[in-house]
Amino acid sequence: MFLNLSFIAAFFLILWIKSPLYLLACALILNAFAFKNYIKFNKKVLKSIMIFNLGVSIGYIIMAMLKDINPWNYIIYINLKVYALTFFVFWFFSKVSIVSFFSFSKELSYLLSISLSQIYSYRKTFEDFRLAYKARFIKKYKERKRDFIRVVFSFFLKKSMHDSHERVLAMRARGFFD
Repeated sequence: MFLNLSFIAAFFLILWIKSPLYLLACALILNAFAFKNYIKFNKKVLKSIMIFNLGVSIGYIIMAMLKDINPWNYIIYINLKVYALTFFVFWFFSKVSIVSFFSFSKELSYLLSISLSQIYSYRKTFEDFRLAYKARFIKKYKERKRDFIRVVFSFFLKKSMHDSHERVLAMRARGFFD
């Protein structure tokens, strides 16, 4: 329980920090905690936040230029905050099992097990699709790749809608929506 409270306190402490300089110091401290694995964590963090942060940053820069506002202080601040929070979460859950972290609550443990089973099932299905595509098409044809992406997206959309209905029924049977 102490570990859960310390995680929540540290998470909100990072959220509370308003200075880019303190966020940079926090990110450096987190990298020091990661010690030997800081390169692995940095790759993981940057890979997971790159597209979102790039899109938000470019959008903010465009809007700031249109309104004649200097965007750079906020861009640095928000990107450092996202980096520090993401790094902290990855680092923390590399040290603590996510299952044991949520073991204090029967309901949260159940929801976590449902989520993890969905994640692993979808990952396996996507990997099967990817391998099937690789096996069937030696050369990469753009039109076939677009069709592949469209079909896979459609499959996962239908699958997620069906699975969500099944999960709601299972949760309702267990008393989650009383």
